[in-house]
Order: sequence, then C-alpha cells, then structure tokens
Amino acid sequence: MQASDMTGKFALVTGAASGLGRGTALALARAGATVCIVDVNPKGLEETAAAARALGREVLVHAADLSVAENCAAAVEAAVAAFGHLDALCNVAGLIMFTNTPEMRIADWNKTIAVNLSAPFHLCQAAIPHLLAREGAIVNVSSTAAYIGEAYAAAYCASKAGLLQLTKAMAMEYMKKPIRINAVAPGGMMTNIGNNLKMPEGVDYELIKRFSGMRGLVEVDDVAEMIAYLASDAGRGFHGSCITMDRGITAG
Repeated sequence: MQASDMTGKFALVTGAASGLGRGTALALARAGATVCIVDVNPKGLEETAAAARALGREVLVHAADLSVAENCAAAVEAAVAAFGHLDALCNVAGLIMFTNTPEMRIADWNKTIAVNLSAPFHLCQAAIPHLLAREGAIVNVSSTAAYIGEAYAAAYCASKAGLLQLTKAMAMEYMKKPIRINAVAPGGMMTNIGNNLKMPEGVDYELIKRFSGMRGLVEVDDVAEMIAYLASDAGRGFHGSCITMDRGITAG
C-alpha cells in the first residue's frame, strides 16, 4: 500500500472524540491533512484536537449530534467556512446496542439508524458539491455486520448493510464524476463502543462467538490507516469498494 499523502488537504471526520474516529483523525493528520473533527462529545474532541495539534496540524473542533439531519449540513458548512474547501469526508461515527429484537425500544432503533445510516447520507448530501470541486473522496465505515447476521444486533446490521449499499449506489451515481466513494468494513475493535457494550438477558454466547472471530480483535490504527489511504490520492484505484478488515470473520 502506498503511503497516504494528504498534504495541503482538508478532511472532515465524524465520531472523532474516541476510538476509530480519533484514530482516523490522527492518521489523516500524520498524512499532512488539516482536519475538522465532529462528535457529540466535546471533551473527547478536545483531546483528539490536542493530539493532532501536537503533530503540527490545524484542527477545527465542531461538537454536534449528528442524529439530527440539520446538524450534518451545519458540520460540513463549518468545515468549508473554515478551510475554504473540502477534500475528504470520513463517516466514522457509529452506534450499536445489543438487545433481544422484541425488546428493542423504538427510540433506540431510530437512534441507531439515524447515527449509522441517515447521518452519513446527510453529510454526503452536503459535502458532495464541495468534494466534486476538489476531486475528493468519501470513506464510509460499515462493518462485518453488513455481510453476516449478528445475533441481538438487528438494528446495527440493518444500518451497516444500508450504509454499504448507500456507498455503492452513490458510487454508481457519480461514476462519471471526479469523486471517489468507498467504504471500510472492520470487525470488532478495542474501542469505547466495544468496551461499553451490554448484552441482553439470556444471551446465548454460542451465537455471539459466531461473529467474534478466531484471530482476535482488529487494530484500530490499521483500520484508520486504511481510511486515510482511501481518502488520499493513493487510493485512486478504488471506487464503489468496501474493504473488509476483520481477521477472517467473513471468510466462511
């Protein structure tokens, strides 16, 4: 894989207060990008910003709840207002709640779909005109849950499968335009989301093991570097692709 080079470019990263979002923001900063980092957690954003600035990069911090459609457009507008243009959009923010399907609250279903699927769509809507002007890139973070059914995660699976197809549909729509639209589908990682997961009562752990993988967790930094690669000109050969990084979970 060629080294990513984002020198002189501007990227917006969601979910950047922790985990893969923070890793992505820092990977882009190491590659030379100026970053706009977005999350609902202001404290975590400031910690990410401090780490990126320590790398000598300019950072715009934008706290927002992306489950609200208007906030997605506002985040893109803030980045463009600060940078003058936009070269990459990395939709990393995600939400998972394990529950028995009959017990899932409507509010939890709606929140999962809003964060994992609707927010990337609204962010893409707002960013695409700016990215076309710069021949830029979109990288969406899907999941192995887009490829295999995961017990107790119906909403998450539905949202990530939807995001994968959204990526492909937009890639086809813009096949003749100067923009690249791709996705990454990681397996389980050691992030705040993973660390704070709660399983429902009566969970059958034999079913959980079916999508846990035999080779352990995926390294956050490895996925972050792949996102930065796809966001950069080094990833010019990819369009409409989804790169699975799951240590073999979806192999069979």
